[in-house]
Amino acid sequence: MAFDLGGALRSLKPQRRRAGLERRPDSTLSWAGDQPPVGGVLLLDTSVYLDVLQGRTPEAVDNLLTYRLCYHSAVCLAELSHVFGRLDPAHPTTKSVLGAVADTIEDIPAHRLHAPDATAWGRAGMLAGLLFRLSHLPKGKGHERRFLNDALIFHQAGMLGATVLTGNVGDFDYLSQLVPSVRVIFYRAAPGLRPQA
Repeated sequence: MAFDLGGALRSLKPQRRRAGLERRPDSTLSWAGDQPPVGGVLLLDTSVYLDVLQGRTPEAVDNLLTYRLCYHSAVCLAELSHVFGRLDPAHPTTKSVLGAVADTIEDIPAHRLHAPDATAWGRAGMLAGLLFRLSHLPKGKGHERRFLNDALIFHQAGMLGATVLTGNVGDFDYLSQLVPSVRVIFYRAAPGLRPQA
C-alpha cells in the first residue's frame, strides 16, 4: 500500500497531543462574508450542497460559489448519494428530494470531482481518531464516522491546494487547529430563506 505511516506520524504527532480541544472565538475564524468573491479554489463540504438545496446559504456564500473555481470531493458524493438508499420510497416527499439531489450530483463536472488517495485516507483516519479522542464524545454515536468524512475532505483540500468552504463550524475549527496549514472558510446557514427542495 502506498501510505507513509512514519511520515504521517511525524507530521501529525497524534501521541503528543493530550489536551482537549476548545472552539475558538468566531472573531478568530475566516468567514465567507469577509472573503473577496474572486480568489483561490474552494473544496466544498457536504454542508454547502445541503444548504444550497434548502435555500439556506447566505449571500456571501452564493457569491463565492458563483465566482470561485469549486472542486468536489467523492466523500461528499457518497454522503449525497446515501439518501437514495436511506429514504423511504413510500414517503410523499422522497421523490422530490431524490430528484433535487440527483440534479445536484449530475451538475458536478467530472474533471472537478476528486477522490481521496491512500495518503489522504491514512492521514484522515489518524486525524479523525485524534479528534475523537480529544473531543471526549461518547463512543457508538456516529461521531467517529462523521469525523472521518470531515477529515478526508479537509486533507483533500490541503493536497489540492484548495480552501474548504463549510457550514460545519465546530468540526472544521477543530481540524484546522490540529493542522493549521489547511485553509477553511466558514459560514452559518440562514434559517430557511427559500422553500426547501
